Amino acid sequence: MSTLRFTPEHEWLRLESTGELTVGITTYAQEALGDVVFVQLPEPGEYGEGNEVAVLESVKAASNISMPLSGTVVAVNQALADDPELVNASPMQDGWFFRIQVANLADLDTLMDQEGYDRFLADNA
Repeated sequence: MSTLRFTPEHEWLRLESTGELTVGITTYAQEALGDVVFVQLPEPGEYGEGNEVAVLESVKAASNISMPLSGTVVAVNQALADDPELVNASPMQDGWFFRIQVANLADLDTLMDQEGYDRFLADNA
């Protein structure tokens, strides 16, 4: 069973069986952005929490993706370079951005679970 967490910036993190965290944007964020036409992915390496690591450009605006937790980017979704529309079609699956290895997996518990995120969306509607 996967563990899914959310940030107030509408990013999701999914704990994989490898212990890595896959990061993407939520359906809510994708709908707010509109059609994504370009994704600039991060270089592998260490980043601190809150560092800007990726850029999305949509027909409406450009948006920065920040590192949700301190850690090391160990993989990026190269498919987005050729097909940024994957973010539109499948923001919670195929449209993921990068995978990170965090020093302390317990930090994941500081983020919202699905129920908390749903409440956050309702409170900020």
